[in-house]
Amino acid sequence: MGRQWLHAKRAVASLKKSQTTGKFVREIMVAARHGGADMSCNAQLFAAVEKAKKESITKDVIDRAIKKGSGTGEEKLTIETMTFEGYTPHKVPVIVEAMTDNHNRTAPEIRVLFKKGQLGAGGSNKFLFDHVGLVEAYHSDPNADREAAAIEAGANEVEELTHEQNNDIPEGVAGTRFITERTAIHSVSQWLTANAWTVVTSEMGYLPKNFPELNDEQRAEVGEFLQALDDHDDVHRIWAAIK
Repeated sequence: MGRQWLHAKRAVASLKKSQTTGKFVREIMVAARHGGADMSCNAQLFAAVEKAKKESITKDVIDRAIKKGSGTGEEKLTIETMTFEGYTPHKVPVIVEAMTDNHNRTAPEIRVLFKKGQLGAGGSNKFLFDHVGLVEAYHSDPNADREAAAIEAGANEVEELTHEQNNDIPEGVAGTRFITERTAIHSVSQWLTANAWTVVTSEMGYLPKNFPELNDEQRAEVGEFLQALDDHDDVHRIWAAIK
């Protein structure tokens, strides 16, 4: 999930911002819209629901979101996904994904945040990222063989993932990010789930190809800018070229 910049955020504020119920509900609805209401066949929905449960979102709210997103309920889904490309202060490429029921409201507000970021600016930059499938998971055995799991699951690459990088990963486990083809997200998630791995994120995302060099002061400024973006209710994911 776009979490590469979280260390910069923590340099600015040690407390992790709690996501609103609305953000989780929108994530569930969009996952259900894209992959259907059956969580056994929709890894993205399963991961979204599990995260919502951890935040104590009620079963009724989750069920309504699934029905609305999948079109099986009485309400019609009006949420759409928007993608914004731009740069933070100090020219760090960033891609922002938003979920909104009113793009005429969200688009100008996101552009204003870029303008308020002083050196932050819009501009095409997707060529600076690889668009991939990302499955983040953990195994209770801290010595679990990540590489073997990646090969068996059909992932292309594998990286260690810590609790500091993703708060959904407990401490003392084998936290792992599996990088896959976008078409292989579901099959990789299914294999992991069937082989004692707990999947916490299953989605398409953007991985930066290069990382600009920043000093501590510059990282703090970038972190403040990204925090302002993340505070917007409609912002769902932020992908930035910062370690």
